[in-house]
Amino acid sequence: MKFRLPGFMAVQFVLLASFLSPISLVSAEDAPDAARGKTLAYTCHGCHGIESYKNVYPTYSVPKLGGQHAKYLADAMREYATGDRAHATMHAQASTLSEQDRAAIAAYFQGEPPRASGTPVGTPPSSTALCVTCHGNDGVGISPDYPILAGQHHDYIEQALRDYKSGKRKNPIMFGIAAQVKDEDIREIAAFFANQKSPLCATDSIRKHGKCD
Repeated sequence: MKFRLPGFMAVQFVLLASFLSPISLVSAEDAPDAARGKTLAYTCHGCHGIESYKNVYPTYSVPKLGGQHAKYLADAMREYATGDRAHATMHAQASTLSEQDRAAIAAYFQGEPPRASGTPVGTPPSSTALCVTCHGNDGVGISPDYPILAGQHHDYIEQALRDYKSGKRKNPIMFGIAAQVKDEDIREIAAFFANQKSPLCATDSIRKHGKCD
């Protein structure tokens, strides 16, 4: 005996099947390959794998990438490639990478998805009120779209804020927020988040141990 669905149920079933099938195929095919990302990221260790390494001019610590949100890292590389973030060395590196390459590298650097504690170390200064909505009370962030600030180099955070404020980094949301931050508060904000418990590490730690310590 053949089983037949009523007309409206058959239509719903077909629509549901056609909706779900592409999703499963896309997620299987497009899942970032962290193992390949490890190979592609080899040149990144030359700067980001050295804890005390500094950008030449302006002088500031290169950021820790290990443990950072993969989505944010992939977006950042895309912005360096397009010039929305101005940095000659990073543009030269990122512009040679495909979207799949950037996703793979980002997946490798992130490792296990970071978790927020929600509890800050110390009392947040009033100047951080503009930051916590996106970056969380402890600087780990509420979404993979936003960078983890907790434990990041304080001078890098300062430089990033100044670049957003000046428009050197082109991001309409951060431009609007940074415009409200007083120059004298930038160092205070950076120091607070740099002092938070962090999942971040220099990539040299990932190269040696496969994860952040």
